[in-house]
Amino acid sequence: MILTMDVGNTNIKTALFDGVEMKKYWRLSTSSTHTSDEYGFLLSGLLERDGIDRSDIEGIVMSSVVPTINFTLEHMCKNYFGQSPMMVAPGIKTGINLKYENPRELGSDRIANAVAVQAEYGGPCIFIDFGTATTLDAVSREGVYLGGCITAGVRVSIDGLFQKTALLPRVELVKPDTVLGLTAVGQIQAGAVLGYIGAIEYLIRKAREEMGDPEVKVVATGGLSRMVAENTNLIDVIDPQLVLDGLRIIYERARSTENR
Repeated sequence: MILTMDVGNTNIKTALFDGVEMKKYWRLSTSSTHTSDEYGFLLSGLLERDGIDRSDIEGIVMSSVVPTINFTLEHMCKNYFGQSPMMVAPGIKTGINLKYENPRELGSDRIANAVAVQAEYGGPCIFIDFGTATTLDAVSREGVYLGGCITAGVRVSIDGLFQKTALLPRVELVKPDTVLGLTAVGQIQAGAVLGYIGAIEYLIRKAREEMGDPEVKVVATGGLSRMVAENTNLIDVIDPQLVLDGLRIIYERARSTENR
């Protein structure tokens, strides 16, 4: 079995694959104060709870957008699983042609998403990851990464508003019925949630325009993907495990290349 780990700014999404089938999925909080032993204890406990022996894991692959935690997680993998994780980085076999000025600046989670989109849905395709930051990217029919954009996630925007204003309250991320709210909470939700959805729709339309195809498929992933997708007709597919599937595929391709 293969263990995949996607280290994000807020959470570490990790899943265990047996072939192409995801057998288990867990989330851990991303914390620079956790030690390798703490992460090892947490992950070992989850495996034991689900009846999985650590020796059953034959490989580990990891993407990360938090460099400060990589050393800790690498040591955890070595100490608790007896192996070094395969880190997604430029130079590793992915099957995607990165049309990017400096590939090292492109988040490894976005590379994994591109790999999964190309393998599962083909190109051309737009894919959006609704995480702490929101990223929109595109791949061509031939598997060329065409570029993308980054904006603040809606939670970041609301937290920033709460921290920088004295009277406005922190609100739940719920789509209101109207733009013209009659309460402070309703007005913040209207501006943040409806405004965010409107911004995403604009980015999708502009990306399709630049790709020369108004019908390019759009795939959404990440924590808020369902909320956005349920309130727009511009998102075609919700795939919550996109990045983890991409990591699995990258691992398989890299190992296949090594065994030739």
